[in-house]
Amino acid sequence: MSTSPKADASVIAEKLERESRNATRAMLTEFWYYFSQNRGAVIGLAVFLLLVFAAVFAPLIAPHAPDMQYRDSFLVPPVWEEGGKWAFLLGTDAVGRDMLSRLIYGAQFSLFIGCVVVVIALTGGVILGLVAGYMRGAVDTFIMRIMDIILAFPSLLLALVLVAILGPGLMNAMIAIALVLQPHFVRLTRAAVLSERSRDYVVAARVAGAGHMRLMFKTILPNCLAPLIVQATLSFSSAILDAAALGFLGMGAQPPTPEWGTMLAEAREFILRAWWVVTFPGLAILITVLAINLMGDGLRDALDPKLKRS
Repeated sequence: MSTSPKADASVIAEKLERESRNATRAMLTEFWYYFSQNRGAVIGLAVFLLLVFAAVFAPLIAPHAPDMQYRDSFLVPPVWEEGGKWAFLLGTDAVGRDMLSRLIYGAQFSLFIGCVVVVIALTGGVILGLVAGYMRGAVDTFIMRIMDIILAFPSLLLALVLVAILGPGLMNAMIAIALVLQPHFVRLTRAAVLSERSRDYVVAARVAGAGHMRLMFKTILPNCLAPLIVQATLSFSSAILDAAALGFLGMGAQPPTPEWGTMLAEAREFILRAWWVVTFPGLAILITVLAINLMGDGLRDALDPKLKRS
């Protein structure tokens, strides 16, 4: 019994869709297998997910408002030390604000800073890298020499100069950090484009009549994403660290914002008689940056075929 062409097309489409789902599932399974081989990356992922949970549910988790001042509880030590109070598990700062609550809310700022900086740096870096690697010639030389000039300056110093020009503040600090990190994405994208633009599938697409924009963004870019994902992860941690440094120097988030670098700056004069006001924000920065870097190592192992263990 014959079937109609429409029914045959429907069966073929369903089969292709099923094969596509199976291929995607196999890719994700393979990715998780290689990622999970790195125990440090798994631990980093767990810590990062905990950080995300704390940031998202900060109003529900934090025992106090981050800017609430308790006038009768200045520099209260952590609960396990003499003089500590169960109402303030990690103690209070110099103006009576709960340290634990400010650390939890600080996770929101850390994730916000990392996301904004990576989006700005990645978007600009990919576009400039694609144009430089695809167009070559004078355009390539012009873009890469600008990136070389940016890389010639120490990153924190250049960020300080840019924030001094734009003015102190969290948003200006994020813009400055994104501009400082952008050359890494530009150079990485350009290198990937140079290795892909001469491959057979790109030549075939060009012969088939694909335009420049389609070749760059539809044909070449998807095959350059693996190193960019790893770089974005590492830049996420760099953004958090640089923002904390700018906050510590008074050029980033301004008091009373519960940003970890700003908390360190406010606690400098109490470092000898109230160790907790400096130690806990510093540990938060250390643990967060270390967890994200461990994740980046795992992503590199999972996404780079040359590094996959047999």
